[in-house]
Amino acid sequence: MSNTVKRSKLGLWLWLLAFFVMVASAVYQRRTGPTYPLRGRINVAGQQLNYRLPRSAENIGVARIVIPDPGVPGRVLWRCYPTADPFTVVFMAPESDGNKKMLTARIPPQEAAGKVEYRIEIGSSVIPDNDETVILRFKGPVSTPVLISHILLIFIAMLISTRAGLGAVFGKDEKNLPWMTLGLVLVGGIILGAFVQKAAFGAYWTGWPYGSDWTDNKTLFMFLGWLATCLLMMFPKAKRPAIVFASLLTLVVYLIPHSLRGSQLNYNQEQSAESFESTLQTDQ
Repeated sequence: MSNTVKRSKLGLWLWLLAFFVMVASAVYQRRTGPTYPLRGRINVAGQQLNYRLPRSAENIGVARIVIPDPGVPGRVLWRCYPTADPFTVVFMAPESDGNKKMLTARIPPQEAAGKVEYRIEIGSSVIPDNDETVILRFKGPVSTPVLISHILLIFIAMLISTRAGLGAVFGKDEKNLPWMTLGLVLVGGIILGAFVQKAAFGAYWTGWPYGSDWTDNKTLFMFLGWLATCLLMMFPKAKRPAIVFASLLTLVVYLIPHSLRGSQLNYNQEQSAESFESTLQTDQ
């Protein structure tokens, strides 16, 4: 077998490995972020109750809290987060979803980046059952094409970043990959990410030096890492170590759960639970 064929096969295997890493990171991001629905199981009135509770909602309507109906009454206790307001009580109403009987409660919308904490009391059980509450963050609606483009470009950047790092390790360098990664992070993360952030939470940038949003800061670290790498590529001895470092930095960034320490509205005393009671009555 010629060296050309061997290198071609090596390149293919590196792309497949990079694709696997990208998919794994996407699944990890989806399942570990603080806005991913909280799933669990609890025993209520002798029945096993599987629940899936929202931790993110658009503020153009109420947030629906839905659980299977075990035949006993339930209620939701909620308040703005973080505040010391007393909990507002909303009794859950029975609804039908096809052949399924459900209990539903509605929490009124908050301003963009506003959060509420809630828990469910049903029968003698509490959800979640660990003396904690579920944190639900509201966001503004984001244009679907912008959001899809942002997500797609970010994960393509992850794919090419991983492939560039593997190529540097196994001697299968492709000099255009670092520049492609830099461009994808710039367009998908810095530019489109800013439009997503503005639509969802009212500000184009909430990372350093204006805030501590980890999502913005992660994007900034990736961009600076690949910018430095592209500049160092003009030095032959620094090229491969720089690419490996930037690729590992990108992987570490993707291992940090999405939306961790994200945008959060600071409530004042006037923005208490009572100020939203009329909205709750209207939406119900």
